[in-house]
Amino acid sequence: MVDSFPLMVPGASSDRETTVWAPYDGAEIANVAVSDLNTVDKALDTADRLFRNRDGWLSVEKRIEVLERAAEIMSERFETLAVEAAREGGKPLPDSRVEVARAIDGVKLCVETLRTQHGTEIPMGLNSSSMNRLAMTTHEPIGVVVAVSAFNHPLNLIVHQVAPAVAVGCPCVVKPAEVTPLSCIRFVQILHEAGLPEEWCQVTITGGRDVSTKLVTDPRVGFFSFIGSPKVGWMLRSQLAPGTRCALEHGGAAPVIVAEDANLDAVLPLLAKGGFYHAGQVCVSVQRVFAHESIARQVAETIGAEGQKMPIGDPTLADTEIGPLIRTSENDRVAEWIGEAVSAGAEVVTGGNKVSASCHEATVLYDPPADSKVSTLEIFGPAVCVYPYSDLDEAIARANSLPFAFQSAVCTQDIDRAMRCFRKLDASAVMVNDHTAFRVDWMPFAGLKHSGYNVGGIHHTMHDMQIEKMLVLRSAEL
Repeated sequence: MVDSFPLMVPGASSDRETTVWAPYDGAEIANVAVSDLNTVDKALDTADRLFRNRDGWLSVEKRIEVLERAAEIMSERFETLAVEAAREGGKPLPDSRVEVARAIDGVKLCVETLRTQHGTEIPMGLNSSSMNRLAMTTHEPIGVVVAVSAFNHPLNLIVHQVAPAVAVGCPCVVKPAEVTPLSCIRFVQILHEAGLPEEWCQVTITGGRDVSTKLVTDPRVGFFSFIGSPKVGWMLRSQLAPGTRCALEHGGAAPVIVAEDANLDAVLPLLAKGGFYHAGQVCVSVQRVFAHESIARQVAETIGAEGQKMPIGDPTLADTEIGPLIRTSENDRVAEWIGEAVSAGAEVVTGGNKVSASCHEATVLYDPPADSKVSTLEIFGPAVCVYPYSDLDEAIARANSLPFAFQSAVCTQDIDRAMRCFRKLDASAVMVNDHTAFRVDWMPFAGLKHSGYNVGGIHHTMHDMQIEKMLVLRSAEL
């Protein structure tokens, strides 16, 4: 029996539904009600009314209670959440289990941040103008949060966008990816079950760009959180109402430099995992590997061999390591880009073919042309490109040649070489002897240039969703 989900906007109704399909086999999973312009307006009106009623704001104690209970419920339903995420998003079950664990930890991090967050004292009494005064800051919610999310981490991304809003006391309206709304719905249902009033977190699956644009650009929005394509993210940012803060997380084409002294036995399995994890559908997937010419061939062949070991197929099975692309059209696109690169001179070291309508082989391309799509755009598929280099500065320049900048990596045993790469690579983070997709949820996570705007991570997001409000007391006793 296929589940059916009504609107999660109190007082609204809909006569339209969208179907959620499993990307692996095209099976129908669920039907979800779709919001129209009136629904979006109602959701924003409800959220705005809650924010403006300061006497009705949720206490810190209440917010902590909700988040702690939500983490408990998620732990109780761990496997159900993991299987659902795997089925709707295509990420293999072992990795989806990791995602659920991270999501639970993210909720707990919100509580930890609330418990340790504090204001600061502003120095006074330093001159005649500041005498007899005491000044300090505290925190207040910024306003209504609108969160637009992506498909590739359907639960954890929602937690990163929604749980901080709940933690700081912002009413929230969240729009999950239309292809993976179920994990979002489950999480918001859990928040409600944990004691959060329904009006404080609403879910909309919007039908059409005009509805989504209305949701995001409305002047009632205080903070806009976006995870998705650069084209859409930058377009929406350009249309935000005056005063709306935002954070954008886009993609990239993550570079790795492998020096001639790298411990290949240690790092190459990591690079393979970073390239083929979730079929390469991660914004910081290993994509461009610049390897010293003395080892480049070995690097390419070993990464390819590691990829060939990874079972491809049904993401709900415990032994699958590479699942489907989110849509068959994406599988077609990846195959087309690989074919174009090969026609232009790239060598297929391993892979290169679709294995089904939804799945693609782990693929390694050797020295594709610098102007090919696989060299200049985010592949977002299970394909890694290896390029030989002779000079380190040349490799760094090639790594920095694209308008994307997110996470990067260097593999070397030489501390000076590692620090040279750290200093010169265009990136918000440089991993040493690790893959580019490494992340823990308390670290800053930021795309630069075309790859994003502002900083993600639980602590940083909570900071951005608040204002620092200053109190100045004047007294003759001070």
